[in-house]
Amino acid sequence: MQTEEQRITFILFHTYLPTMFLLRLLVTIMSIFLPCSGENGLQHAYSPGDIIIGGLFPLHLTTNRSTKLIHSCVCQYCSYDISGFLHTQVMIYTIGQINQRTPRLLPNLTLGYDIYDTCGDVNFAITATLELFKRTKTSTLSEPKTKAVIGERFSEVSVAVARIAALSSLAQISYSSTSEVLSNKNKFPTFLRTTSSDECQTKAIAELVNKFNWKTVAIIGSNDEYGKHGTDSLGKLFNDNNICIEFVTILPDDFSQNNSQASNAAHLAKLVKRIKESFAEAIIMFTKITNVDVVMDAAIKYKLNRTWIASDSWSTSTKVSEMTDIVLAGQVFGFISKRNEVPGFKQYVTSMFDGTQNSFIEDFKTRTDCKRKCFPTTECLNLSCLVSYIDQDKSYNTYIAVQVVAEAIRNLLNCDNQRCQRGSNFSTTELLMAIKKVNFTVNATHMSFDANGDTSLGYDILYWNMTESTQHTVITTIGEYSPDGKINITVTLYNCSKTCKPGQQLRLHDKKCCRHCIPCLYFNSTGEDCKACNQRSYSSPERDKCLEKTDDFLQWLDPCSITLTSFGILGIIVTIVFVVLFIIYRSTPIVKAVGGYLCFLELFSLLTCFCLTFTFIGRPTKTSCMAGLPVFGIAFSLCISCILANLLQILVGFSFDLEMGSWIKKLNHPVPLVTFVSGIQLALCVPWLCYNPPFPEEEILINTILHECETGSTAFFIAMIGYNAFLALICFGFAFKGKRLPDLYKNASLITISMLVYLIIWVLFIQIYINNFGKYKPAIESGAILISSYSILCCHLAPKCYIMVFRKEINNENVITEYIRKHYEQKGMTATVIENPVSAR
Repeated sequence: MQTEEQRITFILFHTYLPTMFLLRLLVTIMSIFLPCSGENGLQHAYSPGDIIIGGLFPLHLTTNRSTKLIHSCVCQYCSYDISGFLHTQVMIYTIGQINQRTPRLLPNLTLGYDIYDTCGDVNFAITATLELFKRTKTSTLSEPKTKAVIGERFSEVSVAVARIAALSSLAQISYSSTSEVLSNKNKFPTFLRTTSSDECQTKAIAELVNKFNWKTVAIIGSNDEYGKHGTDSLGKLFNDNNICIEFVTILPDDFSQNNSQASNAAHLAKLVKRIKESFAEAIIMFTKITNVDVVMDAAIKYKLNRTWIASDSWSTSTKVSEMTDIVLAGQVFGFISKRNEVPGFKQYVTSMFDGTQNSFIEDFKTRTDCKRKCFPTTECLNLSCLVSYIDQDKSYNTYIAVQVVAEAIRNLLNCDNQRCQRGSNFSTTELLMAIKKVNFTVNATHMSFDANGDTSLGYDILYWNMTESTQHTVITTIGEYSPDGKINITVTLYNCSKTCKPGQQLRLHDKKCCRHCIPCLYFNSTGEDCKACNQRSYSSPERDKCLEKTDDFLQWLDPCSITLTSFGILGIIVTIVFVVLFIIYRSTPIVKAVGGYLCFLELFSLLTCFCLTFTFIGRPTKTSCMAGLPVFGIAFSLCISCILANLLQILVGFSFDLEMGSWIKKLNHPVPLVTFVSGIQLALCVPWLCYNPPFPEEEILINTILHECETGSTAFFIAMIGYNAFLALICFGFAFKGKRLPDLYKNASLITISMLVYLIIWVLFIQIYINNFGKYKPAIESGAILISSYSILCCHLAPKCYIMVFRKEINNENVITEYIRKHYEQKGMTATVIENPVSAR
């Protein structure tokens, strides 16, 4: 089985060594064209030792790339980064502490350093890396004197350095490069880091977005290893979590270095326009600090006032946080590797580096003379003010990286407190293997690497607490993200109405990602989505809860019901009184004139009709629905059949037309006639009640549930109404013809009126019944029945009762006979009065 050391050696000889000659040629050419501040135009600090540790740090953040490189400095003078300078001093300080500690970590051995300023540029970082190899024997295959290298800061630069470092199995430990691509050991077998990879950071950012309940974000990345891979990783995480990405902007390579160019100015203008028009709740900037400077300056200028999420490259940047009017850019949340203080480093800086001298310190001192020119917003660049620029993330990671190298050397050389079993003549491959195996605790921090050379110490979550005075922006820790994926945060934030009030729902605005709260329509809301109430309830006016729908029907205490009930009771009382009177005067001519015993059947049917008016009031039931219109149809047809029989009696008694009298006399059989005529209606209504009778039904309305009776079979309903109307027309015709006959009690005339009223009422009823809707529809039915019944009671029977009580003198057969004689004499007819038709009944 191939060992780790053999695997790395195989990769080196078959992948990297063929390019060694070309790289040597490249550095020679660059040495000619880049002379400025060092042998190869690179500023560096060197201290001898038995074991040399290299360092790559960007003390400047941009390069000076004029067309005449031979007369130009490598790094722009005014792009000096104080934090980068302090990181170099952390490395120098830590090496000094290891060399001086008692008991000695490496007895009889000292560590030295060879540190270069890379300007954060790939080309110059390659040059610096090759310079580390140059301080060795002339053979390209010999062991370099530099046994390990600390750095670089930026992922894009680390990728280039890692490819060259792998040529000699040189362990590279970065204190800040977080790109996920560097975790690929097939491509970068010698790369390790003391900071978490972007895989962890992007998960932390996605978790923060979920924690704040944001649903839409925008991402600003850059065209480098750090920005591209971070942006891609965020995109995948947000898609998996259904977070809408409103836009993604990738800044070009030279965005910050050539912002005066028309192309980059146009790119910035386009970005500002997109941010202005965006509804994103948070804008994530996953790019290097130099790009952030340009974007945030524009954010202040245009008062964008957005919520920003800072990646670890700029979350603690004092340069950005101290920009004038930074509060106009908006609020900033950020992530940074778990922070800690380098033990004793503040005192070391305060004491002016304990008299330590190196080229970086000397160079820094010269910068205090031009601080107003290069750093107009910086209050202090003197050595006494440096302590305020010490960060607790990259500085601490640098400290840990040096400690890792020292611990690995101690383990490799089998050192105790007295001596080391081996000397310093070990290979870089051996040291690389030892570094990968370290497992120790320093300053309460447990340190070890996984198979990808990564370590996960978690992240602190930051918030920029801004005040109107830009000098008092305080970057505070508000939570943490642990390596196991859990987030703890001390603040809550909901933006873009992600949690709506009850009665509202979230809807997209202008087809953008961001959703806004709008009132629900006929729904109940839980604050997220509107949900329909069930059929028996409806939404409150505030749309925050469901209210039970009220049952709607013709109540007994409704004024309309009271009116109908009063008339119904009155009709029953009057009908009963009429029955009593007709019983008392049953042998008198007046009773015989209205049909004799048939009048009791007529009164019974009217009494039934008056009682049926109550079935239309109250909550409909199966019984009340079946007893309403069908029973009325039967009862009223019985009433009309009795009247029809009475009319036929009158016509037969006074008809002198022998031809007509003959067929009318055939019909003048009251019992069979009443039975036949009412029997037809009974034949219509019984099947109606048996097969498809009226039934109670609920009509679900917006706020109410309407209870009503459905007619059931429409055909039977129309047949019932039509048949009664047909009988009423026949009665009307016979009564109208009988008006010319001698009739002391005006039966025919009064029947004509009652039938005419009935027909008009039911013609109107049909029109109103069809077009009306609601709880008062049964009242129309009840009213029509009452009017129909009162028309018979008042027009046909009431005058007879009046005669019984107040005009008894005409309730006599002799009076009737005399009345008939005079009637014919007035018409000039002289005929012997035939048998009295009234007495004949």
